[in-house]
Amino acid sequence: MSRRTKDEDFDTRIDILRTRLKDSDDKNVQDAVFDRRTLMDLYSLASKGVIDSLGGSVCTGKEANIFRAMAGEKELALKIYRISTSNFNSMQDYLQGDPRFSSVRGTKRAIVSAWTRKEFRNLSRAEEVGIPVPHPIAMKENILVMDLIAVEGQVAPTLKDVNLEQEEARAIYEQIVHYISLLYNRAQLVHADLSEFNILYRQEGPVIIDMGQSVTLDHPQARRFLERDIANVSHYFRKKYSLGSPEEIWKKLIKDRDEMKEKKAD
Repeated sequence: MSRRTKDEDFDTRIDILRTRLKDSDDKNVQDAVFDRRTLMDLYSLASKGVIDSLGGSVCTGKEANIFRAMAGEKELALKIYRISTSNFNSMQDYLQGDPRFSSVRGTKRAIVSAWTRKEFRNLSRAEEVGIPVPHPIAMKENILVMDLIAVEGQVAPTLKDVNLEQEEARAIYEQIVHYISLLYNRAQLVHADLSEFNILYRQEGPVIIDMGQSVTLDHPQARRFLERDIANVSHYFRKKYSLGSPEEIWKKLIKDRDEMKEKKAD
């Protein structure tokens, strides 16, 4: 396929997406997602070969829309943060307390760009210590490109949308607790919004998603965010499967921390 043909195909895919959004219940979403700057950034990613084409919508969140995309034969997830409708005050609370981004100020677009960059770095950091997350591939301003987490061609369901047998529920719970510990003790991060809504389910094990708000341990609210994550996970598994407790999760975190200290001392 020639470069010109690829560009024309990309134009067509964007037009189709905009039409779908225009015909949806939210008539304003298309302009919120595909403003001129975002379209230019999409072309930039396409010209570099990061993405070849756009597919359908995966989901619409509070701050972002996620679409399927392709790069050759590889299926990707394209997360586009909406400049006009994102909660900037909330974003700033997480950014300003994080030493990596505490100096970020300025326009809405600058804040959203920093948030996107933050999610890319958080995903990379989590992946480095062995936590299953969508592999981050590239980012450009308010656009984040990641691997698509799919099961038999369909987007993987969230934990809240599956019903597990008790034995599998126990295994999934223990894996998630292990990931909380890895994130805290090795990546030096707190997810800060962990719940059954931000964990995808696959038979191979859970996948942690949505890490834009995740903070380093020196964030002034890191402890409170960790307590909330632990409470959310514990509440879900206790209510649905009669499993676990906050105390059990804390015990795991402390045990792993102490073992790491002993290894360093040796």
